[in-house]
Amino acid sequence: MNILLTGATGTLGSRVLFSLLELHFQNIETIFLPVRSKTSVSPVQRIINVVSSEFASDFVKKNLPEILKKISTVDAEELFNPTSFLGNHKLDYFIHSAGFVNLSTDPAAKEEIFVQNLQFTKDIFNTYCKHIDKFVYISTAFAAGNIGGLLDNDYSNIKNGNYRNHYEASKHASEKFLFKAGRESNIPIQILRPSVLGGNINESPNYFISKYMVFYLFAKFFHNSNSKEAIRITTNAETGLNIIPTDYAARVIAMVITTEIQQLNIVNSKETNMKNGIAKILKVVGFSNYSFTEDKINTSTGFSSKLEEFYYETIGLHLHPYMTSKPNEWDTSLLESILPIPSYNLVDYLSETVAFAKAKNFRNQKW
Repeated sequence: MNILLTGATGTLGSRVLFSLLELHFQNIETIFLPVRSKTSVSPVQRIINVVSSEFASDFVKKNLPEILKKISTVDAEELFNPTSFLGNHKLDYFIHSAGFVNLSTDPAAKEEIFVQNLQFTKDIFNTYCKHIDKFVYISTAFAAGNIGGLLDNDYSNIKNGNYRNHYEASKHASEKFLFKAGRESNIPIQILRPSVLGGNINESPNYFISKYMVFYLFAKFFHNSNSKEAIRITTNAETGLNIIPTDYAARVIAMVITTEIQQLNIVNSKETNMKNGIAKILKVVGFSNYSFTEDKINTSTGFSSKLEEFYYETIGLHLHPYMTSKPNEWDTSLLESILPIPSYNLVDYLSETVAFAKAKNFRNQKW
């Protein structure tokens, strides 16, 4: 089995790498990992840093010498020249986990987000369609947009979602392109959609995540703020956020690539209520001077404090669409048949993940 995995130094990609190695170790001949070089760190060293990290899975730690023999690090500059490292070999699976996560709603950001997600995916598929047996795309459960109600695994019938940002729109557009291109090229396409990623639930260290995004940014904002001014936080009573532990999502991905499943949402069966979750987050970071409102707050309505103004001019812009989303229910019957969703208290888990991040001062892991 030959696999190419993009995004292996990312939050999800690194865990997918660990799970692939554990679940398919005997069958993997080579796993190719395209990685960009950094100023003082080569692509090879970056991957060595990932698999030899204290945060690597126990299986990887125990089998590191043999694992390194199965890994072929590819300079990202060679990504669009596959014969330079594949030769005449064919890939059984191309897993595209790399993505440009930018939740901006600014019209000026749209072009870059679509180039980084949609155009990059088009370029990759068109380059590798003669070199692969199957293309696996890691999308997002939010690619359906803010439509509310019951969501199943099939997003192909959603024509124009009420997207909360350009990121969601670009991921859904990538899905549509891949299904069309796959049919035309006779290449199986598999779309896997994790929801918001939280810290590990089963793998050590518990609650670890390599990059702090989404609800972590909310926690970091109030943790770093020296202000004790009052702030009104806009959210709705019914709104929830679907959070799934990264290690669980990664294991599901590694399990289903060999199946004929075409679309799968990797989500929690229940959403974390936004008000309850925010209250827990703010308690962990020690901020208490807040209240909830369903009113939209911006320059037109005016701000009650400098802190409130700063919030709504920075992360509030990006998080507001999620803080006021329509409530969703998720059909997880197929997911549960593959790997049961871990059972835990959603709000307590949120507290523990934020407490872990706070202890690490919200510093992203740099590989």
